[in-house]
Amino acid sequence: MSDAIFTLTAEVRADLGKGASRRLRHEDKVPAIIYGGSQPAQSVTLEHSKLLKAQSFEAFYSHILTINVGGEEVKAIVKAMQRHPFKPKILHVDFQRVEAGHELHTTVPVHFLNEDAAAKKGGVVVHGLNEVEITCLPQDLPEFIEVDLADVAVGVTLHLTDIKAPNGVKFVQLTKGEGHDLPVVSVNKPAGKADDAAAE
Repeated sequence: MSDAIFTLTAEVRADLGKGASRRLRHEDKVPAIIYGGSQPAQSVTLEHSKLLKAQSFEAFYSHILTINVGGEEVKAIVKAMQRHPFKPKILHVDFQRVEAGHELHTTVPVHFLNEDAAAKKGGVVVHGLNEVEITCLPQDLPEFIEVDLADVAVGVTLHLTDIKAPNGVKFVQLTKGEGHDLPVVSVNKPAGKADDAAAE
């Protein structure tokens, strides 16, 4: 995947407010804010067409982006994106600055491998989580978490404690104590077979 997807160009925005934001959207631009770290929050605008293309890649949301603002490179991650309810239009983006040595708190997608192997055993795969909250340092940020179902038997549920986190990565839910070991994926018996077994 081209690194260009993870590089955006922004302009400093001085004209704030709903009216200004509306005008920007008519000009095919997206109002945004960059906040966090040791610097004050900064209002910027981005080209809508380029942002729309970049965000179509899943990795865009779990990757450290480079935003060029007035000749300065800012490292950031996407924290929130406001979309139009039915048009393919982005209305606003929140970016959080990334600074070396400062821990990130974000979500990354879960990728399930070998689902077909579970199906061949007669199992029905049910996803409990499609993304997971993590904390890590910037250099340890993974694009996704992999869960391999090749050796998972029918009737088994994998929880967060069953998933190996990449080096330097912690699952946020597991830091909250008992009762937060969330189910990630289950390989269930087909409903008909489960009913037959119960009848016997």
